[in-house]
Amino acid sequence: MLRLDGERKSAQQAKDAAAAQMNQISKSIGMLMAKGEREKAEEAKAQTGALKAQIAEFDAKMSEAEEAQTKLLLTIPNVPYDIVPEGAAAEDNLVVKSNVPHHGGDTVGTWVGEVNNDEAKLPHWELAKKYNLIDFDLGVKISGAGFPVYIGQGARLQRALINFFLAEANKAGYTEIMPPTVVNAASGYGTGQLPDKEGQMYHCEVDDLYLIPTAEVPVTNIYRDVIIDEKELPIKNCAYTECFRREAGSYGKDVRGLNRLHEFSKIEIVRIDTPEHSDASHKEMLEHVEGLLQKLELPYRILRLSGGDMSFTAALCYDFEVYSEAQHRWLEVSSTSNFDTYQANRLKCRYRRAEDKKVVLCHTLNGSALALPRIVAALLENNQCEEGIRIPKALQPFFGDDMIR
Repeated sequence: MLRLDGERKSAQQAKDAAAAQMNQISKSIGMLMAKGEREKAEEAKAQTGALKAQIAEFDAKMSEAEEAQTKLLLTIPNVPYDIVPEGAAAEDNLVVKSNVPHHGGDTVGTWVGEVNNDEAKLPHWELAKKYNLIDFDLGVKISGAGFPVYIGQGARLQRALINFFLAEANKAGYTEIMPPTVVNAASGYGTGQLPDKEGQMYHCEVDDLYLIPTAEVPVTNIYRDVIIDEKELPIKNCAYTECFRREAGSYGKDVRGLNRLHEFSKIEIVRIDTPEHSDASHKEMLEHVEGLLQKLELPYRILRLSGGDMSFTAALCYDFEVYSEAQHRWLEVSSTSNFDTYQANRLKCRYRRAEDKKVVLCHTLNGSALALPRIVAALLENNQCEEGIRIPKALQPFFGDDMIR
């Protein structure tokens, strides 16, 4: 980066020197012509022509260095906050809270049920077949693996969760957005999915558009190249969209059923805030996501991600995981991140401070509230009983029943 910056500065200095020399010679041409010294005037004209060619070369060198700098800058990830645990992988994440005894972290709050690894518990893909909720084979026929078809009560459960999450976001003061589910490359670069996740995004090559991996991309890009008045902050938006991820390289038991899909429904919450208030905003978002899991009566835990497991763009990230009783494993259902000025710098998302009218970078934040597939998996597996599958009380008004039968 320093080498390229040196090359750009060197070319700039050489260009400035050549331009100054050319201006000086250009001024002398008129004087020489006035004196009748035509031969010297022609020599001066030839010199200015040579200097113009040199300036064009220096411009090309500057552009080449700037382009290389930009490409390099786009590959540099965000700088983690000091409280981010050091580590290279998920094993280094720190469990900061859990409502499940003996499943990682201190027990906080009261868990409404009991977590047990009963071998009689059916995994959600078997429950989906038993109650005709989801047809994975039909999805393969229509599209391919990772594109399930929700049927009857399964489709109703999806719609109930979407409406429940949006209603809760509305109560928390989030403005609902219905954005496009395809974005241009500039939007992908703005929020950092490009070039980092280019191989994981579905690309419509003819029109050079990308299917969104999360509503974070279109919603945050609303504020690309925008200067916001400080009195408008924090901005709080939410959006329900379908999300698309290639999940290249995923295989094994982790992709069974709803565990890892190519298309899924998700409600996203996005905030634009001042640097001074972004930490408080992040805490409010974490409390909102935790409240959803509590209302769904699910066993959950919260992890502060290590530097090596955190996303390319995040400065601080917390994951929420729910426990799957049939699979005997934790399933990630939300990542809630503070990006500091990282995305805002790419987006040129700024605000005008009230005190001095100075224009400075915003902080951007986002989180899943929530992603549906693994929530559905945990609801089916953890709530199965002899009568069917129990629907949590908070979800019953949206589902229209207290049980899947």
